[in-house]
Amino acid sequence: NVDETPQQAMFRELWDEVGLSDDHVEIIYQTNSWLRYKLPKRMVRQNSQPTCIGQKQKWFLLKLNEDESELKLDNTNTPEFESWKWVDYWLPIDEVVYFKKRVYRCALQQLSAALNPVE
Repeated sequence: NVDETPQQAMFRELWDEVGLSDDHVEIIYQTNSWLRYKLPKRMVRQNSQPTCIGQKQKWFLLKLNEDESELKLDNTNTPEFESWKWVDYWLPIDEVVYFKKRVYRCALQQLSAALNPVE
């Protein structure tokens, strides 16, 4: 939504995708700037409006303040996920599709500053 702040959009997505509200989490840190990627030309759907050619994203590091049982993947009629699991912090860089790797690396590097603050 155009009228949402990045934080509002994150909380909307968090509720839609995993059933957590702003009461369930605490924002620890967010990326400094917008992170962008473009879809490879062969993956751009030409017959959809508006045409999506990529994304710009802000990433947030959240602390879960509730039990894991609060996660609900079927919070909408069209769930985006079937399951979830805790993984090593850097693993998503290896697992994500190639054209998103740079964004994932950049985001995780920026967010890691909050995990290992310089004293």
